[in-house]
Amino acid sequence: MKLSPFAAVRPRSDLAAEVVCLPYDVMNTAEAREMAHGKPSSFLHIIRSEIELPDSADPHTDAVYQLAKKNLETMLSDGRLLRESGPCLYVYRLVKDGRNQTGLAALNHIDDYLQDKIKKHELTRRDKEEDRLHHIDTTGANCEPVFLAFKSGEQPEIARILNEVADKEKPLYDVTPEDGVRHLVYSIPVGEKQDKLKSLYESLSCVYIADGHHRSASTVRVGKARREASGPGSHEWFLAVTFPDADLRILPYNRVVKDLNGLSKEAFFEKVKKSFQLSEGKSNPALHTVHMYLDRQWYTLTAKEETYKGADAIGRLDVSILQNQLLDPILGIADPRTSERVAFVGGIRGEGELIKLVDSGAWAVAFSMYPTSMQELFDIADAGQIMPPKSTWFEPKLRSGFLVHKFS
Repeated sequence: MKLSPFAAVRPRSDLAAEVVCLPYDVMNTAEAREMAHGKPSSFLHIIRSEIELPDSADPHTDAVYQLAKKNLETMLSDGRLLRESGPCLYVYRLVKDGRNQTGLAALNHIDDYLQDKIKKHELTRRDKEEDRLHHIDTTGANCEPVFLAFKSGEQPEIARILNEVADKEKPLYDVTPEDGVRHLVYSIPVGEKQDKLKSLYESLSCVYIADGHHRSASTVRVGKARREASGPGSHEWFLAVTFPDADLRILPYNRVVKDLNGLSKEAFFEKVKKSFQLSEGKSNPALHTVHMYLDRQWYTLTAKEETYKGADAIGRLDVSILQNQLLDPILGIADPRTSERVAFVGGIRGEGELIKLVDSGAWAVAFSMYPTSMQELFDIADAGQIMPPKSTWFEPKLRSGFLVHKFS
């Protein structure tokens, strides 16, 4: 593994709370425009710069990316964003419901991605990849970090040092946005501690993408193209925050479906019973158990052992069992990536959101999933396999705007 400290572009300390924002991909343009209303320094003006254009504007034109570049340069020139005086590593801690999640913010190398030392578990969509590619290439910057994870047991000393910094040092930033998640950022300048962390990190056998497959794929393409055109340089490195897996929490990615594929409720239940034990009410959350909401009633579906016995790491996932035993054969949703009859609801919204969607009449049935584990993610990535779509929802989310990697 390779790791590099860097001189981050970061907000003026008194403006940090106004600058930082949610990542670009958890909102649409209308939501971003509303979030940035009355906040001229919001980082949304850089990562979702189309908010400054008319509603009818295509968010994927060169004008949008050029506007992002202009806004970044303007915030640098007028002092709202500053460039660090020397190369640092950074500690990024999130605190939610009394739990700490403490990671190392630094630069990772595109060759580690290309050589599969940075392991993936998701396919990327070409349109989303192209969007971030143009944004990165036009701005000449990684404006948002990739979210990585490593196996805590491989190098526990990394977590110890990160927590020591976060527990004892004064933060550069201490921001708690409206969602109640506290974000703290610390710097580790040139010195013994920086050298130690770099050495420990570079001894890791691999790291894993938790969130940010499109960002990483895009920045690797930019880095390769620039290297081929002009040789080695800072464009070969990209911004990431790496967390020990013991700190991370995966929430379920739930499903809602438009209709019962022409079946009556009774006929639907009979088909479901071939692969699941079905009972009224909700049981305790458990592996291979799905809670289903239909016709204002909760049900518990427990997968029969033969539906996953002998299956590989992907086939044993609850989202795979639901897809292979129910969504596809019973409800006729062969490809959840493209079907308009299914939608995905992040677990942060809770089961109340599922009830609301079904009770509104817009959706017929909802499925509340048991969350995928970090070990399942590791097993699949290690096997070089790809998870089904919408298998993981990491929470809390990193905020964008604390740290930017500007290519020199």
